[in-house]
Amino acid sequence: MHPDRLRAETPGTDHVLHFNNAGAALPPQPVLDAQITYLEREATIGGYEAAAEAEGQLHRTYESIARMLGCDTDEVALVENATRAWDMAFYGLPFDSGDRILTSASAYASNHIACLQVAERTGATVDVLPHDEHGRVDTGALRSRMDDDVALIALTHVPTNGGLVNPAQEVGAVADDADVPFLLDACQSAGQMPLPVDELGCTMLSATGRKYLRGPRGTGFLYVQDDWIERIEPPLLDLHAATWTAPDAYEIHPDARRFENWESHVAGQVALGVAVDYALDQGLDAIFDRNRHLARTLRTGLADVAGVTVHDQGDVRCGITTFSAEQKDASTIQAGLRERDVNTAVSPPSSTRLDAEARALPELVRASVHYYNTEAEVDRFVGALRSVLRA
Repeated sequence: MHPDRLRAETPGTDHVLHFNNAGAALPPQPVLDAQITYLEREATIGGYEAAAEAEGQLHRTYESIARMLGCDTDEVALVENATRAWDMAFYGLPFDSGDRILTSASAYASNHIACLQVAERTGATVDVLPHDEHGRVDTGALRSRMDDDVALIALTHVPTNGGLVNPAQEVGAVADDADVPFLLDACQSAGQMPLPVDELGCTMLSATGRKYLRGPRGTGFLYVQDDWIERIEPPLLDLHAATWTAPDAYEIHPDARRFENWESHVAGQVALGVAVDYALDQGLDAIFDRNRHLARTLRTGLADVAGVTVHDQGDVRCGITTFSAEQKDASTIQAGLRERDVNTAVSPPSSTRLDAEARALPELVRASVHYYNTEAEVDRFVGALRSVLRA
């Protein structure tokens, strides 16, 4: 990797120290150019006309995502965000009374709320799997709980807090052995590490563009394995997802386009394809190595700051680091860092309630690095934190 070149292509690095990449990463110039160019074209010739003109670019976005995942373009849907992608798959599954949904304590709030809602509606139950000694979902416990009532395994690949990378490939192997659908939330792993869906064994995968892929906000995508597409009926349909074939009949799209809708953020989708290509050009293995190196350096620096506790888990960790401090609460620390042009996020217990309550976690500061960050920025971050805690 060449940090100087990467930073030269990332205008935001001239203005902020950005350690909020798990929230929304700074986009590179080619992504900005693609989005702005499309918007200018839309303003010049009209929205419908610009979309028709960009049909080839949109097709390349499908191709780029398919190349990243190792799947076919017909297995990819472009949607507004990761939550909508996850919902379109989850709510399309035919749950019934007695069905069991297996999930983990590190599940993200939006996903777990959806599980609870479906359980209330259908009589299904939500079974939370225990963690192993590293904080990962316990795959041994998962295998022991598999039976004919299990209707879905839902896993958050990289939780919103704690640096953990869950063993998606091991979970996928269990799901495959039992012929049970496996829904992987890759919201914070897409763009940060390789995601070969055949190796991961996931039936469905949801992700966003704005985080580690460095794409625009308001973009996301859903992968659904080919032989499962027609077994999942989308909870919402329109004239894009289906065709009105007779006054009292319609046909749902046979491919993953059934999970899309007609109105979309075309400028964002064009730029998303550019963002995916940019990540692939850097190499997802190289990005993951770089992120883990920077995060390890950050955790080492934080360990030397009096009163600070790092709360990360996992034998494999990513670019997310979460911590608390005895001196000040997380929101105060975040605000103090922002005054010093340092961006972080706050991870409240409500975002991962099961994990937070099990570990008695307070509100956490989340500092998430990415490959365009530098070791010098890590040092600057630790210095800024010391200043905030002394103030």
